[in-house]
Amino acid sequence: MFVRAGRMLVLATLLGLGLSASAQAQDLVYTPKNPAFGGSPVNYQWMLSSAKTQNAFQDSGRDRFRRDPLEDFENGLQRQILSQLSRELVSDRFGNLNLQEQGSYDLGEFTVDITPGLDGINIKVFNKLTGDESTITIPGF
Repeated sequence: MFVRAGRMLVLATLLGLGLSASAQAQDLVYTPKNPAFGGSPVNYQWMLSSAKTQNAFQDSGRDRFRRDPLEDFENGLQRQILSQLSRELVSDRFGNLNLQEQGSYDLGEFTVDITPGLDGINIKVFNKLTGDESTITIPGF
């Protein structure tokens, strides 16, 4: 019974293959849409409007390149004052800081340990609140 069904299936498959239409193929040809890459110039307006619609960036024009000299002067003056103030604060806090000597400094929630070694100067910064630790190595000359 199973042999007969198997023969019928093979016969039906061969008959189906024999009666099927012949396969045809065609060449696939790529034609670009973008006029910059050889596409039709008629597509230019459509592609440009489509790109502008999708563009989320809003150009503010050339105003962003104009700078106010008075504002630049004010910003520069602020930077210089803050830089001088920070230098004075560090000088008051640490005095003449010598990185060649071992030392430990307490800066509120941070502890800074300076250790000179053979490979250079190791600076370990420890955050007392979070327990995070960073190590900075300054190579020796």
